[in-house]
Amino acid sequence: MLRRQLPCGESVPALGQGTWHIGDDPRRRQAEIAAIRRGLDLGLTLVDTAEMYGDGRSEELVGEAIAGRRDEVFLVSKVYPHNASRRAMGRACEASLRRLRVETIDLYLLHWPGSVPLAETVQAFEALRQAGKIRHWGVSNVDSDGMQALWRTPGGSAAQTDQVLYHLGERGIEWDLRPWLRERGLPVMAYSPFNEGRLLRAPALVAFARRHGRTPAQVALGWLLAQDGVIAIPKTGNAARVEENAAALSQPLSAAQLAELDTLFAPPTAASPLVVI
Repeated sequence: MLRRQLPCGESVPALGQGTWHIGDDPRRRQAEIAAIRRGLDLGLTLVDTAEMYGDGRSEELVGEAIAGRRDEVFLVSKVYPHNASRRAMGRACEASLRRLRVETIDLYLLHWPGSVPLAETVQAFEALRQAGKIRHWGVSNVDSDGMQALWRTPGGSAAQTDQVLYHLGERGIEWDLRPWLRERGLPVMAYSPFNEGRLLRAPALVAFARRHGRTPAQVALGWLLAQDGVIAIPKTGNAARVEENAAALSQPLSAAQLAELDTLFAPPTAASPLVVI
């Protein structure tokens, strides 16, 4: 199983499971739980969620899905920016722990930058870590300037990842953010690796996948998995799609195939604002 190392030295799966919109439709609940469990069976044991997703419904569903299998899972959740203060983060984390039915979150992320001073947010994370409520912390949707500001903040260099939008069709972070993170040993956690499904319908990707005997999803994930220090967290509530995603691990793209994809989905040629969805 391909793994990535966090700055703390712990390694995690390079391919995990996202849960944005998971838990929104009660009619799909059992299928979504089965999909997460199938992912665990296949080694996709990094599971990402957030208090924002479905106002906690995603966390509740994840909690049910991992019941009895907690020791297998590297569990990631995220806190709203307005809950990133010392006092509010404690309450938010406790609520997430209750919904997830766990005692500790492995990696707790600031969902996006807000108005709470970074110094206070770092202090809040560290208080939770010292209390045993979280094991590690990091950020999400933070651009290069924001990461540099975090690094200037006392204790800010304890962050373990930056979770951002990154896929074949959106490579802007390669200009400045990704090199900055790589220099400091922080993996990129790539959310929405299929661009909410839109990338999988891109004619260039569809044609490439057909030529090379893969599905568009397997190509999109294979490209991300070929990038050093990148963790991909595709979301699906369908067990068959989980199996399709996991198959990308057993059929890595060749150097020639990666070069072809570079011609179809070109890297950036200038800096651009961080794209957030």
